[in-house]
Amino acid sequence: MTLENPLLSPSFEIPFDRIRAEHVEPAVEAHLKTAQARIDAIKTHSGERTYANTLFALDEAGLELEIVMSVVGHLESVVTGPELRAAYNAVQPAVSTFYTGIPLDAQLWLAIKEFAATDEAKNLKGAQARLLKKTVDEFRRHGADLDAEGKKKLEALSVELAMITTKFGQNVVDSSAAFELYVDDEADLEGLPARAKESARRSAESKGKSGFRLTLDGPTYIAAMTYLDNADLRRALWQAYATRATSGAHDNRALITRILELRRERAKLLGFDSFADLVLADRMAKNGATAQGFVTRLHEKTVSAFAREQVELLEFRKSLEGASAPALSPWDVTYYAEKQRRALYDWDDEELRPYLPVERAISGVFAIAKRLYGVEVVRNEEAAIWHPLVSAYHLNDADGSLLGNFYMDLFPRETKRDGAWMGTFISGRAAEPHLATVCGNFTPSQGDTPALLTHREVETLFHEFGHLLHQLLSRVEVRSLAGARVAWDFVELPSQIMENWCWEKEGLALIAAHYQTGEPVPDAMFQKMYRAKNFRAASDQMRQLGFASVDLAMHIDYDPACDGDVMAYARKVLAGYAPAKFPDDYAMIASFGHLFADSVGYAAGYYSYKWAEALDADAFTRFQKEGVFNRTTGQAFRDAVLSRGDSDDPLTLYRNFMGRDPDPDALLVRSGLQ
Repeated sequence: MTLENPLLSPSFEIPFDRIRAEHVEPAVEAHLKTAQARIDAIKTHSGERTYANTLFALDEAGLELEIVMSVVGHLESVVTGPELRAAYNAVQPAVSTFYTGIPLDAQLWLAIKEFAATDEAKNLKGAQARLLKKTVDEFRRHGADLDAEGKKKLEALSVELAMITTKFGQNVVDSSAAFELYVDDEADLEGLPARAKESARRSAESKGKSGFRLTLDGPTYIAAMTYLDNADLRRALWQAYATRATSGAHDNRALITRILELRRERAKLLGFDSFADLVLADRMAKNGATAQGFVTRLHEKTVSAFAREQVELLEFRKSLEGASAPALSPWDVTYYAEKQRRALYDWDDEELRPYLPVERAISGVFAIAKRLYGVEVVRNEEAAIWHPLVSAYHLNDADGSLLGNFYMDLFPRETKRDGAWMGTFISGRAAEPHLATVCGNFTPSQGDTPALLTHREVETLFHEFGHLLHQLLSRVEVRSLAGARVAWDFVELPSQIMENWCWEKEGLALIAAHYQTGEPVPDAMFQKMYRAKNFRAASDQMRQLGFASVDLAMHIDYDPACDGDVMAYARKVLAGYAPAKFPDDYAMIASFGHLFADSVGYAAGYYSYKWAEALDADAFTRFQKEGVFNRTTGQAFRDAVLSRGDSDDPLTLYRNFMGRDPDPDALLVRSGLQ
């Protein structure tokens, strides 16, 4: 008996437990037909052009297709398997062709221009007026004015990009999962925290092996780089991580070359000097030169402190090992920096871990959201989930109305991609609820001991929850302008500003309590942690600036005819931001999913993290002045930013909250670099 296909009629209550790989292709095929029929109806409409039958109809045309592709893409990221991956890959070309074809449809473009010429269009206000402007701009930027040959070429470029960027991300997942390193002698794990050691033992046991199994998942890798005394093991792990997806069936090197080539061709075809200029045209930076200028300015403000930190770290190593101690290798930096931090501030991140059980951290972020924005989180026990460790929730407003539902999937597994993210399944319009998820790869539980997080993991949880609030608190009447669908150099403001409460004493009191005794974080511990907050701040900043710089360089300056191998080119750029010399096979960009696992993603936009961090540092000064839990200030941020999505220019939204333009030096002040 054939089971009913739950993807044919997507609803707000998604039956994740009933979705199978065989459902994907027939559902996507059906929704493609529906979406195309709606597009055709817009084109062939014979009456007066109106907002409702043209612009609004276009915005809603692919709703079911969008929901299904977001659900399937999500499942392929969190519970991937051969059948699901094959089904997802199979539908990608047709879906990409459909979306690429929308701005290339001459008859549809004519319909939009006809509506734009009407009196109704000229008198649109607010989000509707913004939708018209953005639609016209987007059509032009995506080839609406190209001739037939140009449109055909652009469509082919887009389909190939969709396919190979998907393959890039899958290679990273597979390459990471394929690596494992077994250690027989526990003495070789000296320095590793007991919790990390036990996790490695359980990992080996799960594979039917004795000893300890080290992998490249986030909690294991970070703990090893930070605490493991055995330099040979640190080196082996670091090199495996830095060369992921560079060999065998999972080799991404040729894909990167081709992705960059396709992006250059796309930009040239559309009349832009570079891919960066193309994708930044509707962002706050507006063009690649402005983004590069921003990165360069921060680099100039940071480089002297960065150099000083490296000298101090080497001197510290020599103080431990003698004047003949060798220069630091990349796999040494985090290890010795942690020892230096302990020596300077008597602070070890592991001290705080017992005070950060995951359930307390989750309830803490919920409590902070309630105090700031008046919202209430309630556990949703009825929701279908995709894995036993997933939890589901309702987010209600102060009046009890439903703002949205969301899921949390916080722990690593071999079928799940690395990193942390917020994903949207359904964007509501106006007062309609939203549906989204927060995913991470945090330290899991061990036996009877609950999952105990590092402070950095809690910051990441808050970061992604900030994205979630941006989505669920949206009250924009236009679906494509709702929630977190904003300029990528603005989208990180709501997420990064949430991290500030992890460093406020009042905030930490809601997040942290000892998992055994319930005792709050001792004041002396908090003071030590806070004093160490800006330790090696320049190095942390340079790391992010390095990623931003290599991203922009590859999408603006790189010329394969002059610059040769892109891996060597990227390595050379990154070397200028690195605290230690890279080996010749360093290949971090081969696993840089932010840039290459999506047709656009953060490509030419990685600078957005620092750009938005500067906005967040400045915006948080208002909370600091008026009270970090001032409900009026929180409501002002909700009204000016979180609820507005992309309904107005990001700079206007920012000014509405702060009453002025951003102060670009706020980030340097907060980091102790000015």
